[in-house]
Amino acid sequence: KLTSLALQPAITPELVQGRVHLKCSYSPPPPEPPVQFRVLWSRLSSPGKREQIHQETTPQPFSYVEMDGANLRLGDTVFCTVTAFRRDTPEQQSLPEDSKGFYAGIKFLPESLEIAEDGKEHVLTVLSTVPIACPGQGDSCKITLQLSTEDLGSQVPGPPDIALSACQVDLLPAPCLGSSCAAATVTVTAVTDFAQDGNRVSRISAQPAAPWDVLWRAYTPRDVKVTVQDLPTGNCYSFTDPHIITFDGWRYNSHKIGTFLLCRSESRAFEVHVRQWDCGGHRSAAACNCGVAAR
Repeated sequence: KLTSLALQPAITPELVQGRVHLKCSYSPPPPEPPVQFRVLWSRLSSPGKREQIHQETTPQPFSYVEMDGANLRLGDTVFCTVTAFRRDTPEQQSLPEDSKGFYAGIKFLPESLEIAEDGKEHVLTVLSTVPIACPGQGDSCKITLQLSTEDLGSQVPGPPDIALSACQVDLLPAPCLGSSCAAATVTVTAVTDFAQDGNRVSRISAQPAAPWDVLWRAYTPRDVKVTVQDLPTGNCYSFTDPHIITFDGWRYNSHKIGTFLLCRSESRAFEVHVRQWDCGGHRSAAACNCGVAAR
C-alpha cells in the first residue's frame, strides 16, 4: 500500500485570465508507475467544521479553484486535501494530506495592538492575500478601504482612544509575494486625552469603498482590536497674579506685563501663549492673566 508520501500540499493565490484563483500545489512521488491525485477543496464553515466546495482527479501536480464570490468568497479560510493512487490499483491510496488553511481576504499586521498614551506612532500594515483583479479598468485598478475607529464599551463612553494617519488606504495590484498581493500602511496613535479614564479598548474597521468587483462587494474584513494603556498627563498652571507651576513642579511668580509663550511641544505643533496685564494698580506691581491663545 501507498503510505504517507509527503506530498506537502500548499495553497497560493494566482490570477488566471484576469480572475482570482487559488492553486493547490504538491510534490509528486516518482512517476513510475503513473500516479493520479484526488484533490478535495474545502472551506471553514464554522470553527472546526469544513464544507466541501470542489473535488477533482488529475495527473497534474496542481489543482485550481476559482474565487467566484459564491462557492468561494473573500473571508473564507480554504484547505486542499490531496490523496495519491496508481491508475492500475485505485483502491490502494496514500494517506490524505492537508494543506495549511489559507485565509483569502484582507489581513492587518499586527492583528491586534497594545499601545500607550505616549504620542508614539505605530505602523499597521493592511494587505490583501488575493490578487487585485481589474479587467478592463486600465490604470485605475485598485481597491479602496475606508477606515474607521470605534470605542468598545469603556466605563466612560466617548470618542475612540486612537487616531489614524489616514481615513482610507488604496490597495494597488502587485505581484504576490508570500501571502501578500497588495499592501498599504497606516499609523495608529493613542490620543493623549488629559483624562484618567483607565485602559480602554477601541477597534479599527475597514470597509471596501464602492467596489465594482462582485468579489469585494459583500466582504467586511476582520477588525483590529487596539488596547490603549492610560498614562497620567502632565499639568502646568498659571493663576492669580500669575503664580506659575511647571510640568515638573517648579514654582515661581511672573509679574511682567506683555504676551508670553507659556509652553511649547518640541515634537508636535502645540503651543500656548498667555497675555498678562497690570492689575495691581499703584500699590503693588502685579499682573493678571487676561488672555490665552492655544495652537
